[in-house]
Amino acid sequence: MKLTHWLIACSAIACMTSCDPNRLYEQNQTIEGDAWDQNDIKTFNIDIPDTVQPYNVFINIREATGYPFSNLFLFVTTTFPNQKALTDTVEIMLKDQSGESMGSGLGDIWDHQVMWKHAVRFPQAGTYRISLQQAMRVEKLPLIMDVGIRVAKFENE
Repeated sequence: MKLTHWLIACSAIACMTSCDPNRLYEQNQTIEGDAWDQNDIKTFNIDIPDTVQPYNVFINIREATGYPFSNLFLFVTTTFPNQKALTDTVEIMLKDQSGESMGSGLGDIWDHQVMWKHAVRFPQAGTYRISLQQAMRVEKLPLIMDVGIRVAKFENE
């Protein structure tokens, strides 16, 4: 990754993760070589302290200009503290109908934070494992740079 890309990425991460009292968890993982292999499953371990508090769960995606698709399909597997697992197929729209990125960006890097679960209550306290696997019909998905998970307390507005 070029130095300018690295600096922009660090700035974006700092902005996304700074001073948010509702954030319980946020972690992003780098995709090596900016090409996400179908067998490269990114896993996040999240400690959920109680079953009463509702949370919003987001999927974070960082893509580079030139990403060849308007969307991204993911297999999202949630493993509960009791080791039971559920897998969802999730579609994330990255570009609008005109081909413009729907994320926030600087230069040629675009960040997307997409709501996956709204006001969800976790049924068990403990450590949940959320795994992300790209589910596109391409073995190595180009220009995806980072993926992540964010869990924030849901607040009634």
